[in-house]
Amino acid sequence: MADVNRRAFLAQAGAAGAGLTILGRALGAADRPNLALIGCGGRGRYVARGLAEQGGRIVRLCDLMDDRLATVAGFVGEVQKDKLALGKSIDEVLDDKNVDAVIVATPDHWHAPATIRACQAGKDVYVEKPHAHNIWESRKMVEAARKYQRIVQVGTQNRSAPYNLKARDYIRSGKLGKIHYVKVFNLKPGGPFQFGDPGTQPEGFDWDAWLGKAALRPYHKRIIFGGWHKLWDFSGGDLADDGIHQTDLALMLMGDPEPPASVRAVGGRYAWKGDDAEVPDVQNVSYEFQKFIMTFELTGYPRYMRKTTITIRRKDEFPYWTQNATRVELYGTDLLMIVGRHGGGWVVMTSGGKVVEKMYGRPADDPHYVNFLECIKSRKLPNADIAIAHRSGLTMHMGNIAHRVGNTALRFDAAKEQFDNDAANAIVKPVYRKGYEIGEKV
Repeated sequence: MADVNRRAFLAQAGAAGAGLTILGRALGAADRPNLALIGCGGRGRYVARGLAEQGGRIVRLCDLMDDRLATVAGFVGEVQKDKLALGKSIDEVLDDKNVDAVIVATPDHWHAPATIRACQAGKDVYVEKPHAHNIWESRKMVEAARKYQRIVQVGTQNRSAPYNLKARDYIRSGKLGKIHYVKVFNLKPGGPFQFGDPGTQPEGFDWDAWLGKAALRPYHKRIIFGGWHKLWDFSGGDLADDGIHQTDLALMLMGDPEPPASVRAVGGRYAWKGDDAEVPDVQNVSYEFQKFIMTFELTGYPRYMRKTTITIRRKDEFPYWTQNATRVELYGTDLLMIVGRHGGGWVVMTSGGKVVEKMYGRPADDPHYVNFLECIKSRKLPNADIAIAHRSGLTMHMGNIAHRVGNTALRFDAAKEQFDNDAANAIVKPVYRKGYEIGEKV
């Protein structure tokens, strides 16, 4: 995360709400966009390096931790010779007229505030998934992108994978028949989560800024180093962290339908009951769309379940589908399709396990980066445009909300983006800590 001055945050948000628009510089087809990375954790460093390899120029790094800044500077320096400015302040990034776009790779609860502020400052954005921590701020991200005419690409890279686009074409051909049932899997291994020793807050580290909009709590090193994934204040659990990839892919394959009319959920800490995590290690969600039912299944314990391996992703091989942790199954009236995410390809099957069609697949990080860089120049909407991602993210959040308000069934009004349940609506737009609010008018 990067440093934020509360007064500056509010002042800029207010000015933007009053109609201030800051346009970015125009780029020609041969120009190399200048990018800044906000959040130098594990994923951020790889996205920054990948964008540099595909034609972007990283000019700034922003993070609260000095050691991360130095590490990522070295990592990116292996693929580009351009000088990097290092700092802890988002303000410095957004005030830099030389920065065309930012990469937002902070913990989830900072994705929306950073993205909205970047749009207000005239910067395009590549924001990691899940792009928003709740439904309301996701809508505000769409509004900001459109108001300030910014390109906002979400890191759901399956939308740029040639094999997934071919799978969508196959479905559109009608060969599967009518699809009325879709199963999304996120059945992964895992272990218990314990806070342990809180440690001592490093000198110069701004814990208040790291918390941002989240409720104030004592410093704890375990939260910063991955533990935030286990807490609702910062994350949506593995449905949001990893499951959003499969959920988004499934919805793309189904033609990006209107949001579900209802959702039902059950889940909790079953395998690791009594540990310090808040999010489920077993979760089952059912969504009611107009023409089909979609289920989402999550685990965080069976050691034999695995994502598609790196070897399979790089070769013409298929996973052993039964134990593939992150697959999508589409049940047509005539044929069954199984699709892997981030590589793995897809197969179409009839009775008796007979494969009638297949295609191998590769991860789509690089095509997704290329698409973003091209859209910065062309101003065309990217493959994972924020408005498309909003619909997938909304669906994902619906599943968590139904779980969090008592493992129940909820009706959803898509036009109002509201539930028939007051407790659920309180999660649609939670209370933001004073000084870190997002304005109604972005």
